[in-house]
Amino acid sequence: MSADDRSPSVLVVDDEPLIRTSIADRLTAEGFSVTTAASGPDALRWHADTGPDVVILDVMLPGLDGLEVCRRIQAHTPTPVLMLTARSEETDLVIGLGVGADDYLAKPFSMRELVARTRALLRRAERYPIDATTTAPTVVAGPQIVDELAIDHDARSVTVAGSSVHLTRTEFDLLATLARHPGAVRSRGQLLETVWQWTDAGETRTVDSHIRSLRQKVGAHRIRTVHGVGYALEVGHP
Repeated sequence: MSADDRSPSVLVVDDEPLIRTSIADRLTAEGFSVTTAASGPDALRWHADTGPDVVILDVMLPGLDGLEVCRRIQAHTPTPVLMLTARSEETDLVIGLGVGADDYLAKPFSMRELVARTRALLRRAERYPIDATTTAPTVVAGPQIVDELAIDHDARSVTVAGSSVHLTRTEFDLLATLARHPGAVRSRGQLLETVWQWTDAGETRTVDSHIRSLRQKVGAHRIRTVHGVGYALEVGHP
């Protein structure tokens, strides 16, 4: 909850009335202030009008799909987004993460899990505010160079071989966490706790999907998979 003790606000966007109402009722019972929308254009209007703390956003929407809605939200007023998808293809999930979604849930899902994910996004947003003047805590002072990968933690910018790379907030935080100790392995549970502020590390597919998206941008060879454990930022790659 924010410093002024107001109820955290959530915008729920889904074109299926039963799902939309069920989510809204559960979040309201959990103490959230909830606004709902049933289409992409309505989602953008309500987001502009209410400035929610979190957006729960279905991928398949009339008017504008959830991916485009997420892209426009992040370009205008960055907001933590939990995407809901009935799709299981990894490509669709990576696209969603690439346009700025912080997390996702595949349908069908439990309301308990949805509430837990929403609270985790709020905790993370409070710890790492996303506005024009505030950044996440610097994990390494000044620019950091790992081979041809340059990470400026203060400016939250990344270049690869001198070319600027655009990362979402989550992608940058994930890369910065791995860069804290180049070459050292970080488990999925550690990454969930550090980057997503999750206390329950039972679901790790979110990490894997974000890693895939990050690899597409900085180079697959730069992030090493340690099977059954987690990931490491590769060093000394030729």
